[in-house]
Amino acid sequence: MQRLTTEVRAVLAAAVFFSRLPVPRRPLLDAADLRRAACYWPLIGLVVGAAMGTCWAAARPWLAAPVAAGLAVAVGVLLTGALQEDGFADVCDGFGGGATRERVLAIMQDSCVGSYGMAGLVVMVGLRWQAMAALPGAILPATVLAAQAASRAWAVALMAVLPYARGEGSRARPVVGRKSAPRLALAAATGLAPFLLGVPLPALGAAALVWLGCVLWFGGRIGGYTGDCVGATQQVTELAILLAVLATA
Repeated sequence: MQRLTTEVRAVLAAAVFFSRLPVPRRPLLDAADLRRAACYWPLIGLVVGAAMGTCWAAARPWLAAPVAAGLAVAVGVLLTGALQEDGFADVCDGFGGGATRERVLAIMQDSCVGSYGMAGLVVMVGLRWQAMAALPGAILPATVLAAQAASRAWAVALMAVLPYARGEGSRARPVVGRKSAPRLALAAATGLAPFLLGVPLPALGAAALVWLGCVLWFGGRIGGYTGDCVGATQQVTELAILLAVLATA
C-alpha cells in the first residue's frame, strides 16, 4: 500500500510540475515526489495528447482542418501552461545570443523573451500547427498521442545521459538528476505505447536523431542540460515525430 501511495504522489507531482491539469495539490508534495515525477512525464503527455485529439475530433466535422488543428494546439498549450514552449524560447535566446557557457546560462535564466526566442516560438508552433493540419484524419489522433508521450520520454532520456548544468538554486533542481533503470524503462514504455496504434515507426528514428543532436549540442556548449534544455528537447522531438509521420503518410 505504501508503494502505491508513493507512486500516486509521484504522478500527482508530475501533473503539478509539468502541466496545468486540475489535480489536488494537497497533501504537500516533497522533494522525493518531485524526483520521481519525471518518469511519469510521458503519462502526462498521454493525457495532453488525448485531450488534443478529442478537441480535434470534436471540431473537425464543423471546421476546416487548419482551424481544428489550431484549436488542438491551443488545448495542448493551455494544459501544459506553455512550460515546454517557454523552455524552447529560452534555449533559442541563450544559445543564439550567448558566446560562452556562462553567458548562455545567464541568458536562459532571464525571464524576458528575446528576438531569438520569439522567432523560434513562431517557427515551432507554426510548424506544429501546419503539420497537424496536413496529417490525414485517420492517423492524426494516434500521431498526436504518440508525439506528446514519446517526446517527453526522449526528454527524460536527456536527463539520463547528461549532467545537470546549474547549481543548487535552480527551480528545476528537485526534478532533475539521474533516474534508476526501472523508472527510465517506465518512461520509455509509456512513450512507446501509442506507437502500437499504428503510428509509423520511422517517426521514432527521426526523433532519435533529433534527440542525439540535442545531447551533442547541449553537452558541447554548456557541458550538460538545464530545465530549459529538457523543455526544448520535448518540443523538437515532438515536431520531428509529427513531420516524420506526415512525410511517410
